[in-house]
Amino acid sequence: MADLVPNPLYAAMEDALRTVEPLVQEIERGVETPFQAFHSGTVWSGPAAKRFDEQFVHHRTRLRGSADKILSDLRQTLARTPRQVTEEEAKVIRKRYGLP
Repeated sequence: MADLVPNPLYAAMEDALRTVEPLVQEIERGVETPFQAFHSGTVWSGPAAKRFDEQFVHHRTRLRGSADKILSDLRQTLARTPRQVTEEEAKVIRKRYGLP
């Protein structure tokens, strides 16, 4: 049996998840704070505010769904990626994805 080495793609996927997760959280906080302020009832009212709110809710929902999907896809891919591969497989992976 061939000796196994760390899979460079697994490491890259871990790095991607560590990079993306805090960015997603930052984006969600950046939307959630004004969303909550808007819904406090003290920011704006009237027909234009109601129309704005409908759009705001729609975009917030899309953002949250997209963020969840991105993180879910990354986690699923990481779970399916073997932690170790043969040295030859590691070379092919590095070349294919331009990894160090």
